[in-house]
Amino acid sequence: MPDQVRHDGVRLSNCQVNIFKSMKKQNEILIQEELENRILHGLALEWEAALWVLSPSQRGLMRRPLFRLRDFKSKWGHWSGERREICLSRNLVLNHTWDTAREVLLHEIAHQFTEEVSGHNNETPHGPEFQKACYLLRANPKASKNYVPMDEQISRKSSVSEDKIMLRVKKLMALAQSRNRHEAEAAMAKSYELIGKYNLDILTRDENRNFISLFVGRPALRHFRDHYYLARLLLDFYFVQGLWVPAYVLEKGKMGNVLEITGTMQNVQLASYIHDFIHHFIGSQWQAYNKGNKLNRSRKTDFSVGILEGFRSKLESKRKQRKKDSDTLALIKIEDPLLLKHMAYKHPHTSTMRRRVVRRDEQAVKDGIRIGKGLVISRGIEEKGKSRRLLINRPKPLPQVVVP
Repeated sequence: MPDQVRHDGVRLSNCQVNIFKSMKKQNEILIQEELENRILHGLALEWEAALWVLSPSQRGLMRRPLFRLRDFKSKWGHWSGERREICLSRNLVLNHTWDTAREVLLHEIAHQFTEEVSGHNNETPHGPEFQKACYLLRANPKASKNYVPMDEQISRKSSVSEDKIMLRVKKLMALAQSRNRHEAEAAMAKSYELIGKYNLDILTRDENRNFISLFVGRPALRHFRDHYYLARLLLDFYFVQGLWVPAYVLEKGKMGNVLEITGTMQNVQLASYIHDFIHHFIGSQWQAYNKGNKLNRSRKTDFSVGILEGFRSKLESKRKQRKKDSDTLALIKIEDPLLLKHMAYKHPHTSTMRRRVVRRDEQAVKDGIRIGKGLVISRGIEEKGKSRRLLINRPKPLPQVVVP
């Protein structure tokens, strides 16, 4: 008599178990195929969106290529003129952030442009014409082979060469975890003072500096009012520039948008951490506030906006206080002319949209303001962890494919 096992309370023979395992494997393969098809569709949409910076005549010469995922071992992507195909690493698209994958995609589009528009098939892969194509497409010419993906660069722990001021900022943010309210507030205030000093020193030295861009938050078809308030907070107080840019929403299979921030590595790293910290803080406070009340999303928006308004008023108060003391620097509004010039190059065509708030729950806003005024940013930036914004954003599970 064959050995038997149980599955969900049902006795199965070894033969039935093997059939069950085979069906489960087929189901996983189908789900994987659906996921990869969605990613390929997203790459195609991102390819179309990337061409907006080109002139009409240049766009007319660019024909949409095929897209493919491959198990590369020594590179992140590849353009094949013979096959008219852009291939990206399967590891890249499954284990890195969406903006990181898009960075490699732009690099490969530049290779396509060099061949199909510039007509230079015989020059070295990363020669002068390719460099020109990268400049036109706002692509990174280094995003190839041994390039360390941007999401890995951002999540790395502090290096020995990092600015000493920013290292002190991180230590102060760790001290801000103190249960002693006075100590926590003092540590956060001192960290802001040092951030201002760091950025003022950059301008004083007037050295060339590299700027990077990073998605914060998740691409979505629709963003709520509190998302825009949080974005504005980063731009006003944390020395980065930002725009809402087109980005693929995997769960929906459509192009949406996402906040992209730009600045020095240290400032982008810090602003990204601040964004995630506040976002999670709002989520935890809302859970406690809404416990048993069953309030809708509009009330959550009002409550979240209140928290952000309360925290903003706290930062503005500290800024005004520091301005009275000529010997200290805090969250002084410092405009970096090189960063502004870089943003003008990176995003030559921008528009501003304003939305009217028809009505809001003033009590929810007031409750949020009270909580926001007590918010203290704490912990070190390196403690963010590895779960941030993967390319597929760890979406809700795709609909399972049922194998009959």
